[in-house]
Amino acid sequence: MATRSGDIPPGALFYLLRSQRFDAAALERLFYERSGLLGLSGISGDMRMLQDSADPQAALAIEHFVYAITKYISAYTAMLGGVGALVFTAGIGENSPPLRAAVCSKLAWQGVKLDEPANASSGPRISMAESAVSVWVIPTDEEWMLAQHTLGLLDLGTRD
Repeated sequence: MATRSGDIPPGALFYLLRSQRFDAAALERLFYERSGLLGLSGISGDMRMLQDSADPQAALAIEHFVYAITKYISAYTAMLGGVGALVFTAGIGENSPPLRAAVCSKLAWQGVKLDEPANASSGPRISMAESAVSVWVIPTDEEWMLAQHTLGLLDLGTRD
């Protein structure tokens, strides 16, 4: 996330409130507007800016982002009992070959084998034929999908 936090231990929230350095509104701003890539880097929540930066904090933010993605993919893979395909989509997933390469490298233990030239050209398939997990880059229009789902909900409401 560009500006929002990931996992937060509940105790951290209580500590910040008890410290009286944050009231509820300030805490909300911190976790929704000043965390994520922006909070870790102190530079920006925009992955492109971070990847172009020589600042060590930018590299740290990217490293943590890769860690978080890998952690969630691995957790869901364990819960599902394996995975057949991995899809990168949306802004960062569609537009950052270095990020995709870093994530796939961390997932090599699951049999992910990245096709570097395909990754550099954004696929659509970016895994090698012998990869145990097929890896794809599939463009999406998130706003259009949200609009379609919202319209579907509105249509459901008019049938009653």
